[in-house]
Amino acid sequence: MTYVSGFVTPVEPARRDEYVASAEKAWPLFREYGAIQHVEAWGDNVPAGERTDFRRAVDLRDGEVAVFAWVMWPDKATADRCEASMQTDDRWQQMDMPFDGKRMIYGGFSTIFEARAD
Repeated sequence: MTYVSGFVTPVEPARRDEYVASAEKAWPLFREYGAIQHVEAWGDNVPAGERTDFRRAVDLRDGEVAVFAWVMWPDKATADRCEASMQTDDRWQQMDMPFDGKRMIYGGFSTIFEARAD
């Protein structure tokens, strides 16, 4: 089964186009390192929870939007190789980060169930 790298990050709406451009620039590198899918989703229904939620996870501030993103990999080893490349491949350092990376949450996940309509 595939492996998923997931992210949630706060982004100012005024920087949405910059954020999309950054994702578009990152995709060819992700793909080069073996990614099979990259999705960026702009939050439009991110309710406040009673105990925890996306807002608190990234310390979402007034006027910011939570972005939920993931990169799909054929396996964990491929994802790990890409993550390691972020320390050695200068092209990653040349990427703009139009958000506060200190408030981004991320993690890697082994899939336990997958289904597709196609």
